[in-house]
Amino acid sequence: MQQKSSLSSLTGRRDFFRSSSLLAGGGVLLGSTSAKSEVEPVDKTFKLCLNMSTIRGQELDAAEEIEVAGKAGYDSIEPWFRRINAYVEGGGSLKDLKTRIDDYGLTVESAIGFAPWAVSDEAQRAAGLEEAKRDMDTLAQLGGVRIAAPPAGIKKGEVVDLDDVADRYRALLELGDEMGIVPQVEMWGGHPTIGTVEKALYVAIRAGHPKACFLGDVYHTYKGGSSFDSILLMGPQALQAYHMNDYPADPPRETIKDSDRVFPGDGIAPISSILKKFKAVGAYPALSLELFNQSYWEMPALECAKLGLEKMKNAVAAAS
Repeated sequence: MQQKSSLSSLTGRRDFFRSSSLLAGGGVLLGSTSAKSEVEPVDKTFKLCLNMSTIRGQELDAAEEIEVAGKAGYDSIEPWFRRINAYVEGGGSLKDLKTRIDDYGLTVESAIGFAPWAVSDEAQRAAGLEEAKRDMDTLAQLGGVRIAAPPAGIKKGEVVDLDDVADRYRALLELGDEMGIVPQVEMWGGHPTIGTVEKALYVAIRAGHPKACFLGDVYHTYKGGSSFDSILLMGPQALQAYHMNDYPADPPRETIKDSDRVFPGDGIAPISSILKKFKAVGAYPALSLELFNQSYWEMPALECAKLGLEKMKNAVAAAS
């Protein structure tokens, strides 16, 4: 199926891009010297965050995962709603989790859910928005501010028109306005609808909402065949959180899987270059360590978390 959306088909595409604060320099890339970004100044340091997938295989509950992140010395966490919901269903409370987060001095920079907000089926999409609303409410109670918005629920082999996805992303952003949460459009490398960085950015820009942003990922950028130079087209508004990981030379890109991800610096990804590109556009996203490596899951959770933090600190130091 050929998508009707293309940059060349937009009316007044120059104005379309000029209006987007996602682009580095607010409009400089299009020759304008007068455009100004609406983004507030950022703290010029990277927050180091633990995505709980990295220790998922250790089968800890949500409270124990927070404890691991805190004891390991992370600045922040990126929890999964599946684990949080299971904790509450088992008799735990969000208030207890919030207390633990605060006691360890952590922040919740993002959270992972799979509400089917972008699907074509209207009933399924309506249910997806209700799920997203519940997730946002949960996140707000934990003090979080952002939520991942991947193309979950789109059937295998189905390609959804990007203009339609952009409209649906705007609806999700408007829901986020009500809930005090910012959904970040996330690409999954190789996904038929949002499988490249450029498609995710198209959706974010086309949505026409001031809080639109992009949740990037080292592995997914590689898997989708996109260039890391795309970072140079973005800025602080687009890059608020970013999934950190690395990938080996083998298996090759065509067959590599989530479970093949490794710690930053242990693969062939240009980690130092990526971090320098963030700095070049004035973006210091929360760097969230997201791994699904079985060998790491066989380690004690705290040992795994500490090693991951050490790897990220080394990567940041090497890029300074």
